[in-house]
Formats: sequence, structure tokens, C-alpha cells
Amino acid sequence: MTLNDLIGTIGVGLILLAYFLNMFSLIKKDGNAYFIINILGAGVACFAAVLIHFMPFILLEAAWVIVSIVGLIKSIKKPQD
Repeated sequence: MTLNDLIGTIGVGLILLAYFLNMFSLIKKDGNAYFIINILGAGVACFAAVLIHFMPFILLEAAWVIVSIVGLIKSIKKPQD
């Protein structure tokens, strides 16, 4: 496994971790933790894609980061019940 593979695996692993934690109701899908883990994971995966010059994955992960940032901002601004 190359360093690029390791970086990409860590990023994708973080995204999957957020998904599984949500699926087992350990974190909320609209909670800050979910968005932060997704931002970190997609950012790391995007960096790995940049390292290997794979544009489709760069676009996908960059979009994932942006959507997660927007979700985090909405979550922070949302009044707590």
C-alpha cells in the first residue's frame, strides 16, 4: 500500500465511520459530530485524490466537503430544542 492509498483509505474510512455511527444511532445525522467527521474524511480523501491527479474523485470529495460545511453551519445556527 502506497502513502497515497493510506491517506485515501483514512479519508474514506472516516466517511464510513460517520455513516455507521449514524446508522447505529450513535450520532445524529444532523449533529455537529456527523458533519465534522464527514468534513475531515472528505477533506483527507480529496487530498489523496489530488495526490494521484484523479479529477472525478477530487470533485466528488470537494462537493462532499462543501455540503458537509453547509450542513454544519445550519446545525450550528439551528435553535436547540
